[in-house]
Amino acid sequence: MPGRPSMFERSKLSKSLADIAKRQLPAATALVAGALFSASVAAQQSGSIEGTAYLSDDVKAAGITVTATSPVMPKSRTVTTNAEGKFRLPALIPGTYSLTFTGEDGVSRTVKTRVLLDQESNLSVTLVSDEEDLEEVLVYGQAVEIVGGGASVSNAIGADVIDALPVGQSYRDLIKLLPGVQFSEDSVRGPNAGGSGQDNNYAFDGVNVTLPMFGTLSAEPSSQDIEQVAVERGGARAIGFNRSGGVSIDTKSKSGTNEFQGSVNYKFQPANLRAETVDGVRSETEYSWMTANYSGPLVEDTLFFYGSYYGPTTTRDNKETAYGPTKDYLSERDEYFGKLTYAVTEDILLNASYRTSERTGEGLSIAFDEADSVSTGEKSNQDIITFDGSWIISDSTTFTFQYSDYALETLGVPDYFVSTQPAYGSALDLAQLDQAGYFNVPSLDPDNPDYDNDLAQALIDLYGYEENGERIGGGGVGGYSSISDQSFYREGFEMALEHNFDVGSTNHQLHIGYQWSEGTEDLSRMSNGWGAISYVGGEELTPDGDPIYFQAYTEQMSLVDADGTSVPTIKSSTVTHNFEINDSIEWNDFTFNVGVLISQDTYFGQGLKENSNNYSGFETAPGNKYEMYQIDWKDMIQPRLGVTWAYNGEDTVFANFAQYNPSASSLARAASWDRNSARQLDVWWDADGNYLGNQGRRGSSGKIFQEGLTPRRVDELTIGTTKGWSDSLNTRAHVRYREGSHFWEDAWNWARSDEGCYGDFDGDGINEHCVPADIEALGPYIPDLQQYRDEIGGSSYVIAEMDGAYTKYWELSLEAEWYGERSYLNASYVYSEYTGNIDQDNTSFTNDANLFIGSSSYADDYGQYTWDLKKGTLRGDKPHQFKVFGYYTLDWNANVGAFLTYQSGQAWEAWDGSIYGRSYDTMRYAEPAGSRRTGSHWQMDLNYTQDFNVLSDYTVKFRADIFNLFDRQTGYNPQPSVDSELFGQPRSRYSPRRVQLSLGVDF
Repeated sequence: MPGRPSMFERSKLSKSLADIAKRQLPAATALVAGALFSASVAAQQSGSIEGTAYLSDDVKAAGITVTATSPVMPKSRTVTTNAEGKFRLPALIPGTYSLTFTGEDGVSRTVKTRVLLDQESNLSVTLVSDEEDLEEVLVYGQAVEIVGGGASVSNAIGADVIDALPVGQSYRDLIKLLPGVQFSEDSVRGPNAGGSGQDNNYAFDGVNVTLPMFGTLSAEPSSQDIEQVAVERGGARAIGFNRSGGVSIDTKSKSGTNEFQGSVNYKFQPANLRAETVDGVRSETEYSWMTANYSGPLVEDTLFFYGSYYGPTTTRDNKETAYGPTKDYLSERDEYFGKLTYAVTEDILLNASYRTSERTGEGLSIAFDEADSVSTGEKSNQDIITFDGSWIISDSTTFTFQYSDYALETLGVPDYFVSTQPAYGSALDLAQLDQAGYFNVPSLDPDNPDYDNDLAQALIDLYGYEENGERIGGGGVGGYSSISDQSFYREGFEMALEHNFDVGSTNHQLHIGYQWSEGTEDLSRMSNGWGAISYVGGEELTPDGDPIYFQAYTEQMSLVDADGTSVPTIKSSTVTHNFEINDSIEWNDFTFNVGVLISQDTYFGQGLKENSNNYSGFETAPGNKYEMYQIDWKDMIQPRLGVTWAYNGEDTVFANFAQYNPSASSLARAASWDRNSARQLDVWWDADGNYLGNQGRRGSSGKIFQEGLTPRRVDELTIGTTKGWSDSLNTRAHVRYREGSHFWEDAWNWARSDEGCYGDFDGDGINEHCVPADIEALGPYIPDLQQYRDEIGGSSYVIAEMDGAYTKYWELSLEAEWYGERSYLNASYVYSEYTGNIDQDNTSFTNDANLFIGSSSYADDYGQYTWDLKKGTLRGDKPHQFKVFGYYTLDWNANVGAFLTYQSGQAWEAWDGSIYGRSYDTMRYAEPAGSRRTGSHWQMDLNYTQDFNVLSDYTVKFRADIFNLFDRQTGYNPQPSVDSELFGQPRSRYSPRRVQLSLGVDF
């Protein structure tokens, strides 16, 4: 930990800060507060203060009472310095604290400092006395923090900074402020920062709100409730259960205080204050947000409350389609949040909160040739419950716990439900096809003698739209075809014990923690009526040779068998246990960190049950939960080792090694056996609508796991330094290297075989590309797979470790943070490289989506294996990334904030399936990965806030935010297919310039 300030430093502080001291205490001698640095601690929605007090240069201040008070803490916390003058205040709610030092004679003096989320502030204080006692003490200065020290790469940003900067309304908008985390406008996939966009972990009040199975951010808590945001990018200790392959982000919500206070705000982003797109289109969508919060004491100094409301609304006037007027686009959400903070005693603190949100939408999607009835809507409900607490057992021992319950229930629904109830054998009423599902109105094909044009014309006359006085086919009527009911749940509990003790000349902070969580998905997909119905016109035949005139794509879950049974909702879950032990050892100017995180993951699917008499050990049992696969404790031992040297007592150099086994995986649902029985059906009828039969379409099915799989692993090495240049300026520089290995994917069991070499890479008509010989020699992933399939069915694809799959990431990072009297500035520059031969960010044509992890398009077919030109630069690689943001408080009760970013473009490559003998291009590279790059992007966002004091208790606030001030609509996400007319053209662009206005009242 930092040593005492030098004599020169004390002299300099006393001269520069004497005026502050005199305003605080009219006394005679001197107390000088030294510099601080911070290191990541337990993710229990708290921070801590640790320090050493000295009476003079050589005398440590033993027996001094240290009391910490803050508006956010209902009761104060008090400790006593030990024989070495050391003190520790753990489990503090983040905020501004006053530390009062009281001597044995009762004389006390106070300094102030900040506590940041997931950070430990290390404080060195010297009490200088003319009388060599504490009769009179003069405060010459306040402590200055150097945020993000220690051997971890972590940052924390408080509400004072967040409120003063141009940020949006939700959790996702805050991520752009985090140093070293790429700026992204993707709506689903997360940003890159040492891993893929699905490798990050997101938490709200310590509750993991990362979408189970998919690793994306689904929760949308309002930014108005966020008091602080913290990020750990690397250098993790075995504290906080961090297994993230990317970054781990946490936020802390606001709490009540002893003072009643609140605010009401209305924010809006009008369409006429948005710039036109590069295509000359001006958005007609209107955005508005109503926010309100109120807090205060229920019982003074004991029980505080905080409550809020968040109501975003999005509207747009939809234009008429070929069928006439349509309903307008409308999306509304109501979110309520309540939190209680209860100090049972000075040593026991409890927090409980509940967030509930309901979203509804209609008219979300409709094409120019569709009837109004086929538009889509949405419904979703989200609930987050958390209960946590801390117990300061003694000055050296602390116990913390947290229970959380997270639910996200989503429903993609038609705006209009048709009246037909589908059943096996039912006829199709040709006079009411618009009540049977989504009917694709046919077009005529007069040159095709096998096509019944007469019946097609009759259908056009009945269901087509008018154009120039005649009926036209090719449109759509009825109701949107499908109903998707997809709900996610996560329940978790964690607890930790921390104990501080001395052994000889070393001080130990021992942490022991345990965490349990279960992430679950409930999935059902139904059809609206028969689903999507098309006119075939007799061109196709059933397996029995009957001409097919009408065909429907119908979800099997919609149909009921003759015996009344139906396909059950598919439930998938992953149960995770994590155990960690960590010892932070302080010896002279060194701090050593020795820890280990040990984990166990168990995947549960549906559709099998154990049967020891069978070769597979299972038998089919639709709807039955079964243990699919377990990754044992011994396979996920993740060491965390670090050392920090405060070479001059304050500034540091550090090194850290950490290993992570990322927990996010879609395999619990992707390989579940009941996926065999939840397929989409082709249903057939004749020209009169009589039922002809059905056939299951090709789809996913249950998969067997390869034996002896090694779990995915990320190895990380970090070396860096921190330095405080003055009371206000501090910096950090580091080099970090990450390597990912042991990637799992579903692959064809015999993919290693060399049957059918492929790929005309030289253009000479010779198929030259074959499986590498060393991989071919390994044979099938599961040699006896066919014996399993003969018994219980399942797919010819299996879950296996991809041969030779790897990723490599390294970065050089420079960061600086400066606090002024009424200003703040944060700047960072990162140079990085992200390479490998397996790219989770590049698995489909639309990558900004919830995509499978471990069951993507990788290894699905020729051209999609790790040896198929996959080695190169990955999609998330952005070599240069620069961010600077800050604010300045003006003389006239106003504030100006700014955010500026620059980053390299997106790496991409051409896709061409033909060179692999395939008609589809998806993930079939025609050149090494990342051979091309889009243009770099930069933008500036500005904010101006003006406060007007009204009466004594009210402040009227006007605010204007301008995003992308210079309208830099840089294109990214290019079309990679070489046979597309749009090859190389961007399919996405950064949002145009837009102005957001706000009017509110604080009271």
